[in-house]
Amino acid sequence: MSAALELIDVRAGYGRIEVLRGVDLIVPHGKVTALLGPNGAGKTTTLRAIGGAITPTSGCVHLDGVHVNGASPSALTRAGLCHIPEGRAIFPNLTVTENLRMTMYGGDRTLADVLDSAFTRFPRLGERRDQLAGTMSGGEQQMLAMARSLTGRPGLLLLDEISMGLAPMIVQELYELVAQLAREGITILVVEQFARIALSVADFAAVMSGGIITTVGQPADVAEAVEDAYFGGAA
Repeated sequence: MSAALELIDVRAGYGRIEVLRGVDLIVPHGKVTALLGPNGAGKTTTLRAIGGAITPTSGCVHLDGVHVNGASPSALTRAGLCHIPEGRAIFPNLTVTENLRMTMYGGDRTLADVLDSAFTRFPRLGERRDQLAGTMSGGEQQMLAMARSLTGRPGLLLLDEISMGLAPMIVQELYELVAQLAREGITILVVEQFARIALSVADFAAVMSGGIITTVGQPADVAEAVEDAYFGGAA
C-alpha cells in the first residue's frame, strides 16, 4: 500500500521546547488514519509540521514521496494538502457564500460548481447561504470549514479536533462525511481527542505519547494502547 504521507524521525517544537522527539508515521493513500493520544502528546504539533506551519528541526516529511520539509503552506496546498486547524478558521463577518467564494482564487472552478458541491455535501449550508458565518452554530461553522477545504479537491486532508465543542449528533454527522470522503479517494489524517468516534471510521490508527508514536495498527489492534495512553498516566 503506497504512502500519501510519510514522516521519518521528525523532530520539531517551539523555540527551545522540543515537542516531537522522533515521529515515524505512514499514512496510506485513500485511507483514514487516526492520530490519537492525550493532551500534550504532540498531535497538533505533528499536523503543524506536516502542513508547513512549523519547520522540523530534523527528520523528513514526504508528501507522495517528495521531501517537503520547509515548504510553505501555500506550496503544500498547491501540492494537494489541506489542513483544517483546531478553531475552524472561517471568516465570521462574511456570508456562507462569500466564505466559499474566497477559496476560488487561483483555481479553475466556477462559483456555481463550488456552491453546488458544498451544498450537496452540506444541505444545511445551502439553507444558510446568505447568513453571516459568525452567527451560525459551531456545527454549521465546522461544516463550512470542511466545505471550504474541499473546494480545492485536496488529495490529503488534515483534520484537527473537528469534534471540539459540538453536540454528539453533529460529530457523528461530520465523521460520516469523513468516511465518505475516504471512499471518494481522499486520504485523511485526523487528530481527535475522543478516540472512539475517530476509530469508528479509521482504517488505521497511531497512538502518540510524549512526542513519539508508540503504537500503529488497525483500530482493533490499538485498543489497549489507546486505553493506556489516555488512562495509564501517559503524558
